[in-house]
Amino acid sequence: MKIAIGIAPQHLAEVAHALNILLADEHVLYIQTRNAHWNVEGSDFLTKHRFFEEQYQQIETIIDSVAERIRTLGHYAEATMAGFLKLTHLTEATREKNDSTGFIKSLLASHETIIIHLRENIEQFSAKWKDAGTSDFITGLMETHEKMAWMLRAHLK
Repeated sequence: MKIAIGIAPQHLAEVAHALNILLADEHVLYIQTRNAHWNVEGSDFLTKHRFFEEQYQQIETIIDSVAERIRTLGHYAEATMAGFLKLTHLTEATREKNDSTGFIKSLLASHETIIIHLRENIEQFSAKWKDAGTSDFITGLMETHEKMAWMLRAHLK
């Protein structure tokens, strides 16, 4: 059924594509955070294990909201690992040492990449594609990632 919400079909497709890129980034970040949760070692293991769990749970919520936003706009959410790896701005991290500082630095870099990408595209959603709703939505996601990045950064002081 045709979506009639005041946004041109071509713009809906472009917004959905941009959101699928974000969805891919979120999935890769989720896997990175799960990796940290499962594999962190050291004297701070328990606190970091719990901390990373809180973070991946937040990312799960973000993933669901991004996918639902795509569906709200009448398009399909990417749902394969191969598709995510083609679309993402992030890379899968490998490491020799599973210490909390290394994981935190890596996760922080991924959050900051997502924050920059979101910030660079906020205006495009509203001005170019006439979708103020998605612009507001990604502004909220950017703020969530900024807070998560702050929490990670605080561990490095």
